[in-house]
Amino acid sequence: MKQQAYAKTLVWLKTNPSLDELCSRYPDDWAAVQQDISSIVERGVAEELKAYLERVSNHAALARGSSVNRQAALSRFVRSRMAHESVRKLCLDMLGADAGVTKGKLRFNLLNGYIAQKLLFSRGLERKPVSLFWFRLFWPLVWQKMRLMPLVQPRGIYCFYSRALVECLARMIACRSCVEIGAGDGTLTRFLKNQGIELTATDTHDWKNAVEYPEWVVKCDARAALTTYRPEVVICSWPPSQNDFERHVFNAPSVQLYVVIGSRYQFAFGNWKDYKLQSAFDMEEDKKLGALVIPPELGAAVYVFRRKAPIKDS
Repeated sequence: MKQQAYAKTLVWLKTNPSLDELCSRYPDDWAAVQQDISSIVERGVAEELKAYLERVSNHAALARGSSVNRQAALSRFVRSRMAHESVRKLCLDMLGADAGVTKGKLRFNLLNGYIAQKLLFSRGLERKPVSLFWFRLFWPLVWQKMRLMPLVQPRGIYCFYSRALVECLARMIACRSCVEIGAGDGTLTRFLKNQGIELTATDTHDWKNAVEYPEWVVKCDARAALTTYRPEVVICSWPPSQNDFERHVFNAPSVQLYVVIGSRYQFAFGNWKDYKLQSAFDMEEDKKLGALVIPPELGAAVYVFRRKAPIKDS
């Protein structure tokens, strides 16, 4: 592959093309990925799927710094992207099937849509801190609840934050310096600022095809954010599976607390390899906080990393 064509392809890949676009441009790679995933799904072993995603991610990472030719390195990177996007789509399709939709456009009917809009959004798709009282009262009336996340995830919405969750996070952060990485449209930062918390939302702005980034969401990657702001607290909501940026949190000397909002299913988010390899922080799942992430059908979880106390010399 000529260097100029290779460089243009890398630029295109950084625009986060859809799975359909990737498959159209690289049909042979898609055929290989599709065969791998189909075999795993047929066996029905979730751990195999997680291991497969880790494996293709590692192959892509190793190819970047090796002597593998450009075509082979590009193929590994493309396959990694295809694998993660297709698994995410598979999860959405399963939710749609659970909702009773097997064909046609997935959508709420008038009553279900009205309740969801009033409970979760202030206007349009702008989220609001959800009242648990009203949510617990009216959410059982929504019989199409499994359609919610497949409808909103293409717009960069992976969960909803209850007012109680925001208040708990605000107490955890208190007066310490804080940065949100991978902030997306900055919803969580906006909620915390309304609680009087001083923090900065940061994001690479790579998902402009799905997310509307406010001007106050600073465009920078996690490593730059940690170096620039030297936060004591870092928060991240739904970091991508097998991402390459969370490791910088554990290496940042200023960070004392790292809070991750994600899923009970490890393959769905985060870099679990880095979670397990790091030794500077104690990790725990805070089930009380996880129960405050909405909707409950999502299977959300909150993981808290606290820096270990230094060992004192005797």
